[in-house]
Amino acid sequence: MSGRLKKTVAMVGMMGAGKTAVGQALARLLGVPFVDSDAEIERAANMTVAEIFARDGEAFFRRKESQVLERLLAGCPMVLSTGGGSFLAEANRRMIRDRGVAVWLDAPLDLLWARVRHRTSRPLLRTPNPRETLAALLAARAPLYAEADLRVPSEPELSIEDMARRVLAALAARPDVLDEGGAA
Repeated sequence: MSGRLKKTVAMVGMMGAGKTAVGQALARLLGVPFVDSDAEIERAANMTVAEIFARDGEAFFRRKESQVLERLLAGCPMVLSTGGGSFLAEANRRMIRDRGVAVWLDAPLDLLWARVRHRTSRPLLRTPNPRETLAALLAARAPLYAEADLRVPSEPELSIEDMARRVLAALAARPDVLDEGGAA
């Protein structure tokens, strides 16, 4: 079930939802480039996201994130993993809607927590109770993620490849995203 990608597929959702891992697998299935917006920001700044947050603050980071997103969406179609907070800004949601398709990897709190609890690279979780912080972030962000073009539920028993196939199946229902090359 592969086809030519007509527009960028932007993976959106919480930290730990699998945007990068699933996005990379999806890009392989589609035979298109994969780009991680956080990695692009880090490369441009020559600093990690955590270092940018510490030195320049979240507002500065979000401005840079929007600039990088705009540049990437102007390029050739790809699979793009966005940072967990990038889809929260109305301007970013509009940019993705206008130039691509947003796919929300909707993972439950327990799965997210299992994936991020031992990571020290998550600046928003550097709090006295990171699980509670994660729950609050999920509750606040879910209504905005729900504005994505497609929602793909994530389940703990699914492999990365299974999730990528699930996303591909959701994309196949969108003729504006995938061109099946004239197949009947």
